[in-house]
Amino acid sequence: MEKKTNIRAVTAAVFVATFMTAIEGTIVTTAMPTIVGSLKGIEIMNWVFSIYLLTNAMLTPVYGKLADMIGRKPVFLFGTIIFMIGSAFCGLSYSMIHLIVARAIQGIGAGAMMPVAFTIVADLYSPEKRGKILGLTSTAWGVASVVGPLAGGIVVDVFSWHWIFFINVPIGFLLIWLIGKYLIEEKRPKLRKKMDILGSFVSMITLMFFLIGIQYLGDEGPSLRVGFFFAISILGILSFIQIEKRVEDPLISLDLFRNRVFVVVNVIAALVSGFLMGVEVYIPMWMQGVLGMSAAIGGLVLAPQSILWVYGSSVASRWLGIFSLRKNLLIALLITLVGGILLFLMPFTTPFYVFLMISGVIGIGMGATIVVTTVSAQNSVAHEQLGVATSFNTLAKTLGQTIMIAVFGIIFNTSTANHLAKLTIPVPEDAMNQLVNPHTAKLLPAESLPAESLQALRHVLYQGLHSIYGLAILLVIVAIIFSLTLNQKTGTMGTKK
Repeated sequence: MEKKTNIRAVTAAVFVATFMTAIEGTIVTTAMPTIVGSLKGIEIMNWVFSIYLLTNAMLTPVYGKLADMIGRKPVFLFGTIIFMIGSAFCGLSYSMIHLIVARAIQGIGAGAMMPVAFTIVADLYSPEKRGKILGLTSTAWGVASVVGPLAGGIVVDVFSWHWIFFINVPIGFLLIWLIGKYLIEEKRPKLRKKMDILGSFVSMITLMFFLIGIQYLGDEGPSLRVGFFFAISILGILSFIQIEKRVEDPLISLDLFRNRVFVVVNVIAALVSGFLMGVEVYIPMWMQGVLGMSAAIGGLVLAPQSILWVYGSSVASRWLGIFSLRKNLLIALLITLVGGILLFLMPFTTPFYVFLMISGVIGIGMGATIVVTTVSAQNSVAHEQLGVATSFNTLAKTLGQTIMIAVFGIIFNTSTANHLAKLTIPVPEDAMNQLVNPHTAKLLPAESLPAESLQALRHVLYQGLHSIYGLAILLVIVAIIFSLTLNQKTGTMGTKK
């Protein structure tokens, strides 16, 4: 009797994999003060996060291509094993350099897990059901933003920071067992075409220089070093295009970029992912810095977004076969825009519960938008390109987040610096750092920052946050303009085979 895939078990594995890789960022953020205290090296602390993102993004297109060539199962299992090895090395780290190298290994593994997991979902479910499953899966990211800080604090307090990494090892074994036993793939014919090694290498180098340039742009603003990295990135892109034109089986077929639906939905995915960073990073800062709430409450404000993300995804998945792609995107983006505008219009004295409602509105819009763009990117290509399309969609979202985090940082720093310069009340040099740091914010007002100065500083922070939300709204408006370029009759049903 021929074995068949156990859809429930494999779907459960996809959920676990998504949550494990999603929570990695938030749980490490919570534990970082303790880690720095143990390993020292605060000046290179940012690279603990940046290197994970860098190696993850660099290899995403390669894993997508391999998933199409040799199958989803071996690529996913390979990525999980590498992620486990990286996690074990992170837990065993004895210096910040060691931890950074181990995080790079973790990122190499995670780069396979997420896009391949979404490709597996596309294989298992019809387009009508796929949206709902992807919505539930995507919710893991929102839940991680709430659970991660709490879990990180408990693990560090009860055990030690090493265990935030060690815990991934037994979970990894569970994933290997579930996917290894219950995912049954058809045997693929032996490869007749060679892997695009040169194109893969150039794409990785290009992404590496681009993401490092983004990292330095966020740290120091425009500079010669940033310009150098971006110049190398541009040369890399031009070289990659020439290589892909010549090879027999390109890493990313350039024909994909002649597909209007594929291009537009990925641009929209990148734009709204950038918008999401403005919400998830800076709303908690508003709660802590402007309203004076704790870090836990600051994270809790995103809970309605996570919960209603599922609702938005579910509704959008039902509409995929009813309305055109253009109409689906417009509805989803307009809901997101309403949430962004409400956030921008909120006055200084806005109470906490209002942010809960705004967070919910944004969750509905974002859940619908991400599901529609992901499913549409998958359905716009032939089945043999499904892995590449899914991995590119993941990469687009990662790049959108990375770029906008740097840009938001520059905008925020510039705005707050300008408003600080206009203050007539003296404030300490590190007053803004005290205000946005949850560990020091709860101690304010203090002798170093009396109540009068604290209130003025909160207004400065409020102005800086408003500049962020103004730019975030523009991202959604641009996304709406892109959606209008699609033909009204363009649907999302049926993956081409």
